[in-house]
Amino acid sequence: MGSTLCEHCTAVCCRYLALPLDDPAKARDYDDMRWYLMHEGVTVFVEDGDWYIQYQARCKNLGADSLCRIYDIRPKTCREYGPGSCDYAGGSYGYDHLFTHPKQIEEYYHQKTGKKLDTLTEPGPPRRPRPPKKKKSA
Repeated sequence: MGSTLCEHCTAVCCRYLALPLDDPAKARDYDDMRWYLMHEGVTVFVEDGDWYIQYQARCKNLGADSLCRIYDIRPKTCREYGPGSCDYAGGSYGYDHLFTHPKQIEEYYHQKTGKKLDTLTEPGPPRRPRPPKKKKSA
């Protein structure tokens, strides 16, 4: 009997997570993406017109042998991940755009609008301040 891809799996899909982003509408949105890309292990991509942020982050339940240590109780997202989505079989992900460096967002914005992103004067929405840290009682 021949081998299956699962026998050779390196669990690529368990080494990152990708979350949807709102489509950028303002210069501030692109500037925020530029900031995301200033962090290690972060990429931004567009697939089928939808924007995503991707973090390189290894699942805590992935064993050294690339097998899931909680396979029988794994989350529904993992259960729904089928061979048709397999990253091992990989190849092209079909990205419309892949951004791995802040300069790429700047260039994309410039191509789209004719404006430079680094000379913005447009104020962005107010950012919510972090809540104050609670003081430890003695």
